[in-house]
Amino acid sequence: MVQKITLAPSRDIPFNKLILSQSNVRRIKAGLSIEQLAEDVARRGLLQGLSVRAVVDANGAETGMYEIPAGGRRYRALELLVQQKRLAKTAPVPCIVREGGIPEEDSLAENVQRAPLHPLDQFRAFLALKEKGQSEEEIAAAFFVSVNVVKQRLKLASVSPRLLDVYAEDGLSLDQLMAFTVSGDPERQEQVFERLYQSYDKQPHTIRRMLTEGSVRAADKRAQFIGIDAYVSAGGTVMRDLFQGDDGGWLQDVTLVDRLVAEKLKTESEAIAAEGWKWIEVAPDFPYGHTFGLRQLRGDPVAITAEEDAARDALQAEFDRLSEEYDSVEELPEVVDERFSELETALAAFENRPIAFDPAEVARAGAFISIDQGGALRIERGYVRPEDELPVEVPEADSSEVKHAMAADAEGEAAVTAEADEAAPEPEEDEGLSPISDRLMTELTAHRTLGLRQSLGEHPDVAFLAALHALTLKVFYHYGSDSCLELEMKSVAFGNQASGLNDSAAAEAIRTRHDGWAKRLPKEPADLWDTLRGWDVSSRSGLFAHVVSLSVNAVHESWNRRPRALAHADRLARAVDLDMAAMGWKPTVDNFLGRVTKARILQAVAEAKGQRAADRIEHLKKGDMATEAETLLAGTGWLPEPLRTDWPQITSEPAQSGNAAEPETTVGETVENDGETAMAEDEGLTDTDEAGEAAAE
Repeated sequence: MVQKITLAPSRDIPFNKLILSQSNVRRIKAGLSIEQLAEDVARRGLLQGLSVRAVVDANGAETGMYEIPAGGRRYRALELLVQQKRLAKTAPVPCIVREGGIPEEDSLAENVQRAPLHPLDQFRAFLALKEKGQSEEEIAAAFFVSVNVVKQRLKLASVSPRLLDVYAEDGLSLDQLMAFTVSGDPERQEQVFERLYQSYDKQPHTIRRMLTEGSVRAADKRAQFIGIDAYVSAGGTVMRDLFQGDDGGWLQDVTLVDRLVAEKLKTESEAIAAEGWKWIEVAPDFPYGHTFGLRQLRGDPVAITAEEDAARDALQAEFDRLSEEYDSVEELPEVVDERFSELETALAAFENRPIAFDPAEVARAGAFISIDQGGALRIERGYVRPEDELPVEVPEADSSEVKHAMAADAEGEAAVTAEADEAAPEPEEDEGLSPISDRLMTELTAHRTLGLRQSLGEHPDVAFLAALHALTLKVFYHYGSDSCLELEMKSVAFGNQASGLNDSAAAEAIRTRHDGWAKRLPKEPADLWDTLRGWDVSSRSGLFAHVVSLSVNAVHESWNRRPRALAHADRLARAVDLDMAAMGWKPTVDNFLGRVTKARILQAVAEAKGQRAADRIEHLKKGDMATEAETLLAGTGWLPEPLRTDWPQITSEPAQSGNAAEPETTVGETVENDGETAMAEDEGLTDTDEAGEAAAE
């Protein structure tokens, strides 16, 4: 007959009859703090009794006290409640009275044999509490966790039931499951899960990338322009990653984003069109150099009113007072710091006055409306197309000019019948002064031209001013005929543009600098010479550098081989210490990594992060490798060879091979040739952009 087990008896023992035992094996604090556990006991009561043993004296007789080898943290929580006078000293405590055995064994068994709750059970328990009416804040307070932790666990519990079952059977890691929470669509999660198990790479970042394909990042300028709230109000959904930084998440409905952008741009353009412009062009983006060849109107800032002037003086006075008051304070109070920001913004608005244009000019000019890099509306007003320019007015000739023209016609007819190199006879003198003939005028001014060349060559300061005058006319004014210097000034319009070129930091800096100079120049080209003469050397040099900079063309084009010009571009880069990383360029999938071979991607990572980092991504497919490389290269300042200032100089002489010269090849062509090599890779081309480039070559 099997002997029945007898369980240790349980009884309520007054708290003041309990003491801690030195036999408790727990020495290291873990889990909830004593304070949090005390609050939980106060809210729910003691959910688990204490394991105790009777304290005996030297003769083995019970003393009426009980020691606790298992349950010390619960005792400390009760003790804290007693100290706070929230629990009576004699309050009965549920206890299991143990006899026999080893106290340390009891303590060890209670802690070791306790099975921890599976994370999925915890997620589902939080979801059950939410479904029974508890708010996220209430759940967080009850379990002493942050609200964000509650949201994370609820998000995990809402993943597709099929994926949760796989996770419960250890078919998915917790990191992988967290990656699936980016999308709230169970069907989409299951589709990616199927793709995942057909792929070698099952990393969490790969799951996130698959789930966010075809979506718009919240940091995208289109999303910033329309606003996330407007997108959500229109029925759009936003995917969020509660477990990693996501810059605001991803907007799933791209069609809705594009429609909202178009509608808002249309609304904004109607207000601009009401100003009377002949034409309005609207687009989220315009290519860099879209205003080349167009004359920009030169308006005048709107005059400040007396009320505005008084308001500005008041703001400036407050700013000066606060500056003096807090001059010696190392750290400004938050309220004062915010007020300083408000004052600076308000004062800056007075400096950037709106521009008023001549209504007659507005009637034949137009404006470009787009979105800038930060998601704000970009308005470029006052551009006149060549076909909308007024014809150049020729002043009416007076009687002497008419006689001069008639004499010139007569000379022209005589020149047809006479030898080309014979001097035409001077016309007979009549009463009064007769006009100088065109031929004589040409001869005299030819001598004057040589005299000017000789003199100008001996006056470098005037020569610099004359060149600056001529080039500025070409850049800032429609007509460049106001100078006798025949200097060419070409602002290069880029053909095949890289994505985001018009929104780059360099393009924005050039626009800002150009607008700054334009505000300082006179409206009429006839006044330019006197204006430049009145400037100091520093101002002239700054304008000269800006104007000359707009003529730089260091673009490698397969159809236009210019090895010597590109070699000069390298020398120019070294002279100005060009640093493209400091300019804001960084390698991304779109602008470089997704358009070169895997070997080049690995080379880039090895150069920036070391060979071990490159080895860790070597097994990935090209698309995943490019994405991972973008993350690894972020913040490293790594640049591809064509963007490096210390790039080896291009030879200007073609290499000789055999009887014929080999075609000249610049280092810049290497990237394009690698694009062809990429076509031969095992996985083939990964995007249409690369295929298009290969086809074009």
